[in-house]
Amino acid sequence: MIRLPLTSVLATGLIIGCLGNAGCATLPTAAPHAQTSPSPTSPNIAPRYAPIVVAAEPEAAEAGMAVLKRGGTAADAAVAVQTVLGLVEPQSSGLGGGSFMLYYDAKTGQITDYNGRETAPAAATPDMFIGADGKPLDFLDAVVSGRATGVPGAMHLLDRAQREHGNQDWASLFTAAESLADNGFTVTRRLGNYLQNVDFPQKHTPDFIAYLGDGKGGYRQTGDIIKNPAYGDTLRAFAKQRGEVLRKGPIAEAIVAKTHDAPLPGGMTMADLKTYSVKATTTQPYATTGDYQNRAVCITYRIYIVCSNNAPAGGIALLQGLKIAESQPIGQWGVHDPRAWQALIETERLMYADRDQYVADTDLFRSQTNAYLDPAYIKGRADLIRIGQANPAPKAGVLPMTVAMDQTIEPGGTTHFVIRDSYGNVVSMTTTVESFFGTGRMVGGFFLNNQLTDFSFSPSTADGMPIANSVAGGKHPRSSMAPVIVFDATGKTVVAAVGSPGGTSILSYNLKVLFGILDWGLPMQDAINLPNVVSRGDSIRIEQGRMEPAVWDGLVAMGYKLTPVSGEESGLNGILKQPDGSFDGGSDPRREGVVVK
Repeated sequence: MIRLPLTSVLATGLIIGCLGNAGCATLPTAAPHAQTSPSPTSPNIAPRYAPIVVAAEPEAAEAGMAVLKRGGTAADAAVAVQTVLGLVEPQSSGLGGGSFMLYYDAKTGQITDYNGRETAPAAATPDMFIGADGKPLDFLDAVVSGRATGVPGAMHLLDRAQREHGNQDWASLFTAAESLADNGFTVTRRLGNYLQNVDFPQKHTPDFIAYLGDGKGGYRQTGDIIKNPAYGDTLRAFAKQRGEVLRKGPIAEAIVAKTHDAPLPGGMTMADLKTYSVKATTTQPYATTGDYQNRAVCITYRIYIVCSNNAPAGGIALLQGLKIAESQPIGQWGVHDPRAWQALIETERLMYADRDQYVADTDLFRSQTNAYLDPAYIKGRADLIRIGQANPAPKAGVLPMTVAMDQTIEPGGTTHFVIRDSYGNVVSMTTTVESFFGTGRMVGGFFLNNQLTDFSFSPSTADGMPIANSVAGGKHPRSSMAPVIVFDATGKTVVAAVGSPGGTSILSYNLKVLFGILDWGLPMQDAINLPNVVSRGDSIRIEQGRMEPAVWDGLVAMGYKLTPVSGEESGLNGILKQPDGSFDGGSDPRREGVVVK
């Protein structure tokens, strides 16, 4: 098992990737369809590819690789990866959260959009986050409330994906996480930093203090060993009962009871847990035209096909952004040209303007997905970009939807991992408990999500204009999560897979990496290392320490007011096909991820 080192930082402190053409990986162009893999469920298959796992924590990546090494599929390995992440990275994801997954089946050539996003209880109302004074609740109060928790979907997603694409015994996929829970795991540098140096509401909840406090009025530190036998017991329950653990029985009952605790108790019931279902739609990657409603979305970009999850995920907004950017010669300009970075800034602004106003889990938006990606509409948006001078922040485009802009806060307590197995199947999965440590309320050794705070707290504007992302019973809150799988022009050969945590900034992080690998020909690691640029409305945040000075100065000369930031909370993980047909990976140095081959 090889743990690949991260690409080193240039001596100047800039991480721009390959310079000029020296050392740049040549991306494969459209290639003939390789022979399809045999069915991963057949007992007589022989592995044909070198497996790879990229995840935010070494223990999780290695647990996934162990499953692949014994012949498991990417769906099998995803269970092992997620259950370890939920233990060792509780600030980001867990058994009580939700997720989106893209799954590529190498045998059928199909891609499946799995939606394991949490849902609001049936009793939820549009004014659920309106206080007694008639004003929206303060986010810091809402985030730790019983009202914040949605019906969890991540484990239901993994249950369904493994049933449909796995070949291993389900119970065998929990052993790594069970061992770490029972025998103890080491507090990582990043987790230790949250516990010691960052203040947030969840940190003051009784469950959080009982689990992560040091018993002396402080909190655990980097290097401490933590045992979580309750988590181990919960995993053993999942191993025996699969997703039924979250539908009935003591753990499900404890979830409902915990959400009914003060302050601000919620309205979740056992019926909400019992009736939750994962949404899944399957399509061929080359189906890049026609009706986008209710299926994974795939679009052409340059000589590639790029696929992501449909609404309420952020994938549809990300893909709209790519189509807007396609009008600009970004590859011709190159990574060192301020014009290329201006194209990124303006693409993001247009992408967010439309997304913030229109994207939501509503029948109205679903009926307009084709209009959202219509070539004529996108051309009109792209034509607003004026290269060489600062552009004013754009408004949303005009679609046949009478809704108002939503300014929902969406923190970055999220993680992403990518898996390619020996049969050529690929998983790209983003998973979350929403804010750091969810609500700070625990059941069975895991934190409950605070995902419902991704809804708009107000159902309408002051003048009565409805907001699409308002609360409703059974509705998924809008998400920025956007797992990506890239194919060649035929839609039959995987070129790359990538994704990131980061709240609303996920779309920016992913867009940057896609520019890096598809337009600038960078290796995945170098594309991840590029400076993060998050441009939304009048705010343009750039990691100045990673940005080439000439590019920064060029943008300022155009008239942009840039906000320097020292560290964006991206956690990009991805894989990229090499000229020899093998895959290499990259993991974000801003977190603690690894590539395991």
